[in-house]
Amino acid sequence: TTDIQLISELDKDVTRLEKITERFSKIGSKPKLVPEDVNSVIESAVDYLKTRSSKNITFKIDTSDSPLIVPLNVSLFEWVLENICKNSMDAIDGNGTIHISVIDNEKFVFIDITDNGKGIPRSRYKTIFKPGFTTKERGWGLGLSLSKRIVEEYHGGKIFVASSEISKGTTIRITLNTTEK
Repeated sequence: TTDIQLISELDKDVTRLEKITERFSKIGSKPKLVPEDVNSVIESAVDYLKTRSSKNITFKIDTSDSPLIVPLNVSLFEWVLENICKNSMDAIDGNGTIHISVIDNEKFVFIDITDNGKGIPRSRYKTIFKPGFTTKERGWGLGLSLSKRIVEEYHGGKIFVASSEISKGTTIRITLNTTEK
Protein backbone atom coordinates (compact mmCIF):
# COMPACT_ATOMS: atom_id res chain seq x y z
CA THR A 1 0.00 0.00 0.00
CA THR A 2 1.38 3.38 -0.99
CA ASP A 3 1.19 6.50 1.13
CA ILE A 4 -1.19 8.03 -1.41
CA GLN A 5 -3.57 5.05 -1.16
CA LEU A 6 -3.38 5.17 2.62
CA ILE A 7 -4.11 8.91 2.69
CA SER A 8 -7.03 8.38 0.29
CA GLU A 9 -8.52 5.66 2.52
CA LEU A 10 -8.03 7.77 5.66
CA ASP A 11 -9.73 10.68 3.90
CA LYS A 12 -12.72 8.43 3.08
CA ASP A 13 -12.86 7.29 6.72
CA VAL A 14 -12.85 10.88 8.00
CA THR A 15 -15.63 11.82 5.55
CA ARG A 16 -17.64 8.81 6.71
CA LEU A 17 -17.18 9.72 10.39
CA GLU A 18 -18.29 13.28 9.64
CA LYS A 19 -21.44 11.88 7.98
CA ILE A 20 -22.17 9.61 10.96
CA THR A 21 -21.72 12.54 13.36
CA GLU A 22 -24.06 14.67 11.25
CA ARG A 23 -26.69 11.92 11.27
CA PHE A 24 -26.64 11.44 15.03
CA SER A 25 -26.81 15.19 15.58
CA LYS A 26 -30.09 15.26 13.63
CA ILE A 27 -31.79 12.57 15.70
CA GLY A 28 -33.98 14.23 18.30
CA SER A 29 -34.52 17.46 16.38
CA LYS A 30 -36.80 17.99 13.40
CA PRO A 31 -34.46 17.84 10.39
CA LYS A 32 -35.00 20.06 7.37
CA LEU A 33 -36.56 18.35 4.36
CA VAL A 34 -35.53 19.54 0.91
CA PRO A 35 -37.02 18.54 -2.47
CA GLU A 36 -34.64 15.88 -3.82
CA ASP A 37 -34.65 13.29 -6.59
CA VAL A 38 -35.25 10.05 -4.69
CA ASN A 39 -33.78 8.05 -7.61
CA SER A 40 -30.40 9.82 -7.25
CA VAL A 41 -30.41 9.37 -3.46
CA ILE A 42 -31.02 5.62 -3.85
CA GLU A 43 -28.31 5.27 -6.50
CA SER A 44 -25.81 7.15 -4.30
CA ALA A 45 -26.59 4.95 -1.27
CA VAL A 46 -26.26 1.77 -3.34
CA ASP A 47 -22.94 2.94 -4.85
CA TYR A 48 -21.63 3.35 -1.30
CA LEU A 49 -22.96 -0.05 -0.20
CA LYS A 50 -21.46 -1.85 -3.23
CA THR A 51 -17.97 -0.83 -2.13
CA ARG A 52 -18.60 -2.30 1.32
CA SER A 53 -20.39 -5.52 0.53
CA SER A 54 -19.43 -8.99 -0.58
CA LYS A 55 -18.96 -9.56 -4.30
CA ASN A 56 -21.59 -12.32 -3.85
CA ILE A 57 -24.30 -9.67 -3.36
CA THR A 58 -25.82 -8.18 -6.50
CA PHE A 59 -27.74 -4.92 -6.36
CA LYS A 60 -30.50 -4.27 -8.87
CA ILE A 61 -32.24 -0.89 -9.01
CA ASP A 62 -35.41 -0.02 -10.92
CA THR A 63 -36.09 3.70 -10.77
CA SER A 64 -38.23 5.98 -12.91
CA ASP A 65 -36.67 7.44 -16.05
CA SER A 66 -37.32 11.01 -14.98
CA PRO A 67 -36.43 12.61 -11.63
CA LEU A 68 -38.87 11.82 -8.83
CA ILE A 69 -38.87 14.76 -6.43
CA VAL A 70 -39.69 14.04 -2.78
CA PRO A 71 -39.09 16.13 0.37
CA LEU A 72 -36.10 14.41 2.00
CA ASN A 73 -33.30 14.84 4.43
CA VAL A 74 -30.71 13.08 2.26
CA SER A 75 -28.25 12.27 5.03
CA LEU A 76 -30.90 10.55 7.17
CA PHE A 77 -32.70 8.87 4.28
CA GLU A 78 -29.44 7.36 2.98
CA TRP A 79 -28.98 5.98 6.50
CA VAL A 80 -32.38 4.26 6.27
CA LEU A 81 -31.45 2.67 2.95
CA GLU A 82 -28.09 1.55 4.33
CA ASN A 83 -29.71 0.01 7.43
CA ILE A 84 -32.28 -1.94 5.43
CA CYS A 85 -29.75 -3.13 2.85
CA LYS A 86 -27.27 -4.18 5.56
CA ASN A 87 -30.01 -6.28 7.17
CA SER A 88 -30.74 -7.78 3.76
CA MET A 89 -27.05 -8.60 3.30
CA ASP A 90 -27.01 -10.32 6.70
CA ALA A 91 -30.11 -12.34 5.74
CA ILE A 92 -28.50 -13.58 2.51
CA ASP A 93 -26.43 -16.70 2.98
CA GLY A 94 -23.88 -16.87 0.15
CA ASN A 95 -24.91 -15.45 -3.21
CA GLY A 96 -27.88 -13.13 -3.27
CA THR A 97 -29.66 -10.17 -4.74
CA ILE A 98 -31.01 -6.97 -3.26
CA HIS A 99 -33.56 -5.42 -5.60
CA ILE A 100 -34.70 -1.85 -5.01
CA SER A 101 -37.69 -0.66 -7.01
CA VAL A 102 -39.24 2.79 -6.98
CA ILE A 103 -42.93 3.14 -7.87
CA ASP A 104 -44.39 6.58 -8.54
CA ASN A 105 -48.00 6.64 -7.38
CA GLU A 106 -48.43 10.44 -7.83
CA LYS A 107 -49.24 11.38 -4.21
CA PHE A 108 -46.91 8.71 -2.85
CA VAL A 109 -43.65 7.03 -3.76
CA PHE A 110 -43.21 3.37 -2.88
CA ILE A 111 -39.68 2.07 -2.41
CA ASP A 112 -39.53 -1.70 -2.21
CA ILE A 113 -36.30 -3.31 -1.01
CA THR A 114 -36.39 -7.03 -1.72
CA ASP A 115 -33.81 -9.66 -0.85
CA ASN A 116 -33.63 -13.41 -1.37
CA GLY A 117 -32.45 -14.04 2.19
CA LYS A 118 -33.73 -16.24 4.99
CA GLY A 119 -37.04 -14.38 5.46
CA ILE A 120 -38.90 -13.16 8.53
CA PRO A 121 -41.65 -15.08 10.35
CA ARG A 122 -44.99 -13.23 10.20
CA SER A 123 -45.02 -13.00 14.02
CA ARG A 124 -41.92 -10.78 13.86
CA TYR A 125 -43.07 -8.32 11.16
CA LYS A 126 -43.65 -5.53 13.70
CA THR A 127 -41.04 -6.68 16.25
CA ILE A 128 -38.09 -6.10 13.92
CA PHE A 129 -38.68 -2.32 14.13
CA LYS A 130 -38.57 -2.25 17.96
CA PRO A 131 -35.38 -1.01 19.67
CA GLY A 132 -33.17 -3.83 20.85
CA PHE A 133 -34.45 -6.43 18.37
CA THR A 134 -31.55 -8.20 16.70
CA THR A 135 -30.71 -11.62 15.34
CA LYS A 136 -26.99 -10.85 15.37
CA GLU A 137 -24.47 -11.69 18.06
CA ARG A 138 -23.15 -8.13 17.97
CA GLY A 139 -25.10 -4.90 17.71
CA TRP A 140 -27.69 -3.00 19.64
CA GLY A 141 -30.70 -3.64 17.43
CA LEU A 142 -31.18 0.05 16.68
CA GLY A 143 -30.85 0.12 12.88
CA LEU A 144 -34.45 -0.62 11.97
CA SER A 145 -35.95 1.27 14.91
CA LEU A 146 -34.00 4.38 13.87
CA SER A 147 -35.06 3.77 10.27
CA LYS A 148 -38.70 3.65 11.36
CA ARG A 149 -38.33 6.88 13.31
CA ILE A 150 -36.59 8.64 10.40
CA VAL A 151 -39.22 7.52 7.86
CA GLU A 152 -42.34 7.95 9.98
CA GLU A 153 -41.61 10.82 12.37
CA TYR A 154 -39.26 12.92 10.25
CA HIS A 155 -40.51 12.22 6.72
CA GLY A 156 -44.19 11.53 7.47
CA GLY A 157 -44.00 8.20 5.64
CA LYS A 158 -44.41 4.53 6.48
CA ILE A 159 -42.02 1.58 6.65
CA PHE A 160 -43.13 -2.02 7.05
CA VAL A 161 -42.61 -5.62 5.99
CA ALA A 162 -44.63 -5.85 2.77
CA SER A 163 -44.01 -9.58 2.41
CA SER A 164 -41.67 -12.30 3.55
CA GLU A 165 -41.33 -16.00 3.02
CA ILE A 166 -39.01 -18.21 5.07
CA SER A 167 -35.95 -19.30 3.01
CA LYS A 168 -37.13 -17.20 0.04
CA GLY A 169 -36.72 -13.56 1.09
CA THR A 170 -38.29 -10.35 2.29
CA THR A 171 -39.64 -7.09 0.90
CA ILE A 172 -39.51 -3.98 3.07
CA ARG A 173 -41.66 -1.14 1.75
CA ILE A 174 -41.08 2.56 2.39
CA THR A 175 -43.93 4.90 1.49
CA LEU A 176 -43.13 8.60 1.16
CA ASN A 177 -45.37 11.59 0.41
CA THR A 178 -44.46 13.48 -2.74
CA THR A 179 -45.30 16.77 -1.02
CA GLU A 180 -44.39 18.02 2.43
CA LYS A 181 -47.15 17.59 5.03
